[in-house]
Amino acid sequence: MGRASAPPQSAPILWRMTTGMMRASDPSPTEIFGWLWHDRRQATGNRTCGLPRRRLGPALRLCLAASVAGGLGLGAGFLAFVGTLERSERIPVGRADGIVALTGGAQRIGDAIDLLAGGYGRRLLITGVNERTSRDEIARLNPSQRHWIDCCVDLDYRARNTIGNAIETRRWMRRHHFSTVAVVTSNYHMPRTLIELDHALQGGDRVVPHPVVAEGFDAGSWWQNPPAARLLASEYVKFLVAWVRTRFETDPESSRAAILIGRGKPVKMVAEPLMRGME
Repeated sequence: MGRASAPPQSAPILWRMTTGMMRASDPSPTEIFGWLWHDRRQATGNRTCGLPRRRLGPALRLCLAASVAGGLGLGAGFLAFVGTLERSERIPVGRADGIVALTGGAQRIGDAIDLLAGGYGRRLLITGVNERTSRDEIARLNPSQRHWIDCCVDLDYRARNTIGNAIETRRWMRRHHFSTVAVVTSNYHMPRTLIELDHALQGGDRVVPHPVVAEGFDAGSWWQNPPAARLLASEYVKFLVAWVRTRFETDPESSRAAILIGRGKPVKMVAEPLMRGME
């Protein structure tokens, strides 16, 4: 009781304790381990796991606080990003001069052609079309809308990414003297698309968003669906990069950052026969 260190007979006591031959006069195991722990602390001094303790310096504390604040900010921003996504499709309010559909899903093109047939725009641009996709194939996938595809749909084969989509949309609007455009893309892709379009147009042109909600994708319960969570997280990072990039460049067509991010120029040259739908 009250002893600061293990007595000289501690080794035999430990031997008897491990062999199960404890005597009635021996101290309890709790007392023995208390003595040994106290001796260990005296031997190592003010150390933890054999290493000396060091107080965090002001710079390190500031870095840790900034990291925590940054992480919380990113998390809050992600929740706000997801919260702004449309959960259901809506009919556009009013009409636009033209309609633009960004490739990436068959549902986007079908919805855009339906808007064209409904009179919500005079022409439709499908931007970012794969070079192997023809007008006939699009008509085959949308047989009831062949008339509109033949008369009023333009195909863009040059855009490589969302930046290129915005550039080609601007060129198309200037060619047809349009000042308003309804843009059709997936709901999770819409925030980044609007950033790129607003940056490319840089004027009085008006953009009317028409987000498409893909079947089986529920942004309201993303935490229960790992693939949806990964998709939203990836899109959120791309959205932040686009927002930062557009703050520091004047025009996406002459932006080196746009080339680096897209791993090549946002728009490409293609064979002349593929461009006949744009004329």
